[in-house]
Amino acid sequence: MIETEDQAQDWLRDVLGVDAAGMARLARLAELLIDENTRQNLVARGTLPHVWQRHILDSAQLLACVPRGTMPEGPWLDLGTGAGFPGLAIAALEPDRPVTLVDSRRLRTDWLARSAADLGLANVDVVLSRVEDLPGRHYAVISARAFAPLDKLLHLSARFSTPETLWLLPKGAKAAHEVQELPASWNHLFHVEQSLTDPQAGVIVGRLAGQDGARSYKRHSRDLG
Repeated sequence: MIETEDQAQDWLRDVLGVDAAGMARLARLAELLIDENTRQNLVARGTLPHVWQRHILDSAQLLACVPRGTMPEGPWLDLGTGAGFPGLAIAALEPDRPVTLVDSRRLRTDWLARSAADLGLANVDVVLSRVEDLPGRHYAVISARAFAPLDKLLHLSARFSTPETLWLLPKGAKAAHEVQELPASWNHLFHVEQSLTDPQAGVIVGRLAGQDGARSYKRHSRDLG
């Protein structure tokens, strides 16, 4: 378990292999977050002294939730991105991957767009929208940090997924329970990885064929054209 800011930064360098440029982008993201949090409540103030552990590493650990070399290439969708976690942190770590950040609050999306520009992240697309109103397209990876209960999240966003899409969903203590309680109609291969930042939390990881199996997936595909 990662318990200190120094341990968080060491893990990023030593385990994830983040280079000096990547660490500089993450450090700048931390500065931007702390400054903006004086104007709008992006994250709980009590977490700011532990920003590397609680927010940056908590996001970056998603890249280590699958075996090395098996992370899908292609666009990443982060739903309900809020303060940019995990999506903006992922974009800073993988500046060549297109990352779409979606939030329904204009103050948040305005700040996300400014921050992406400040960090020089041309790979970021910030979208002001409810998930229900997003145009349909498929993504290689979908993330959402405590955005909605799993069943509701899938109902809202399964249309963005294919059977090859990887879902990475940071959750709290109820992660395993949410997977266990998922209706049998969802044809999925989800499991829970232990969070590196919270002994009570987990990350739901896996793939989804769709509701009621292949028939539902084909219907979603037709809807997307």
